Amino acid sequence: MAHAHQPSMFDLDERATLGPLAGSVNRHPLTRGAWVDHLPGWVHGSEQILDVLLEQVDWRAERREMYEREVDVPRLLRWYGPDETLPHPVLDQARAALSAHYAAELGEPFVSAGMCLYRDGRDSVAWHGDTIGRGRHTDTMVAIVSFGEPRPLLLRPRGGGEPSVRFPLGHGDLVVMGGSCQRTWEHCIPKTARHVGPRVSVQFRPVNVA
Repeated sequence: MAHAHQPSMFDLDERATLGPLAGSVNRHPLTRGAWVDHLPGWVHGSEQILDVLLEQVDWRAERREMYEREVDVPRLLRWYGPDETLPHPVLDQARAALSAHYAAELGEPFVSAGMCLYRDGRDSVAWHGDTIGRGRHTDTMVAIVSFGEPRPLLLRPRGGGEPSVRFPLGHGDLVVMGGSCQRTWEHCIPKTARHVGPRVSVQFRPVNVA
């Protein structure tokens, strides 16, 4: 499924590569044992990967029950299990690099790769935590690498209130939500009336975290 987009002028390296993690990631402590790591532009040449993701991934539309009726999920999805080949080799390198960098804290590798395609400003994801599986009761990590048009990731303490943390993510940016973040905080990608191009979010998770 092809999705046309205007190439960014920010990241036109001819070859996609990863920058360093050690000494580059900036940690933002939150409350109740949660934290977020942020590294803008971790993937150099990210437009090369975006082209592959838009043109070669077999994106899937889903419908879900909400308020006693079935509705379209406002984004396209693709989930890659541990034994599936990822659509670009740099994504395999990213997963391995993240597993190595966070090994001491996480104690296990990242294995799956969930992907979301936000086609334009009408696509979004509502407030939630990744609490299906071990994230409901155990500290864990979810690492997200973003490609394409930046969209804001908002975070707020679970239970409501105004968003207190905001990261614009796109063009190869990395964010890692760790500690108790999935069960004590919530995150979302809000809709926007602005004209925005496509963005792909690649979420690396350990086993039994979704």
